[in-house]
Amino acid sequence: MMDWVFIHGYMALFLCSFLAATVLPLGSEWLLVALLLQDMDPVSLLLSATTGNVLGALSTWAIGIWGGPFFMERVLRIDARAQAKARIMYGRWGSGSLLLSWLPIIGDPLCLVGGIFRVPFFRFTLFVSLGKLCRYAFVIATVKVWP
Repeated sequence: MMDWVFIHGYMALFLCSFLAATVLPLGSEWLLVALLLQDMDPVSLLLSATTGNVLGALSTWAIGIWGGPFFMERVLRIDARAQAKARIMYGRWGSGSLLLSWLPIIGDPLCLVGGIFRVPFFRFTLFVSLGKLCRYAFVIATVKVWP
């Protein structure tokens, strides 16, 4: 298995990063570090990890867009009044919170809520991309400085 990961390093990192940005409990930083230690190109790894993770976040956002009403009403049982109040609060603070979508545990729900509250595609993509790019750049810089 690990031979396949190293042979197809960029694609494996893309796939792992994509899956890590969904509701699956995965992380992709370990693979990024392993591939960096195999002397793979840091810029290509950064682009592969960021692209996969952003596309995974977009899939979670899409679930929120199309499954939001069902999720809010049937799963969480939030009434219309509470939903309206939450929309107002999210309208004030929500888009900026997407910069934190890279965080473990809360990052994926932030993307889902972004979809539920219909954050526009370009705003969502911009904030999520910035957060995730900075996270992977930090990991790469840390590994390259402290090998």
